[in-house]
Amino acid sequence: QAHLAEAGGGLVQAGGSLRLACAASETIVSMAWYRQPPGKQREMDAIINLDGDTVSAASAKRRFTISRDNAKNTVYLQMNSLKPEDTAVYYCFERRGSSDFWGQGTQVTVSS
Repeated sequence: QAHLAEAGGGLVQAGGSLRLACAASETIVSMAWYRQPPGKQREMDAIINLDGDTVSAASAKRRFTISRDNAKNTVYLQMNSLKPEDTAVYYCFERRGSSDFWGQGTQVTVSS
């Protein structure tokens, strides 16, 4: 059973940067980063596949970059030019076959 461990959240001022990391216990095929703002539904920011191809949501494009380190079974989300509206709990997500796996979530708070 896949286990996902996230790290890298925190408090940052608007315009700042953070890098989130999601380490998996097994080889990652594809992984996505989601955010869940307070009182809102979870939504996807970006996804990366085994070949390194990526798709980003419009809100994340140009500011967020998803990448992977296969040797470390880790996927990253580099977040630049952060805005207060980026405040959310961020989750990594992996689907293996018919099973879905979520990280525990990491809080990102952007102050104005």
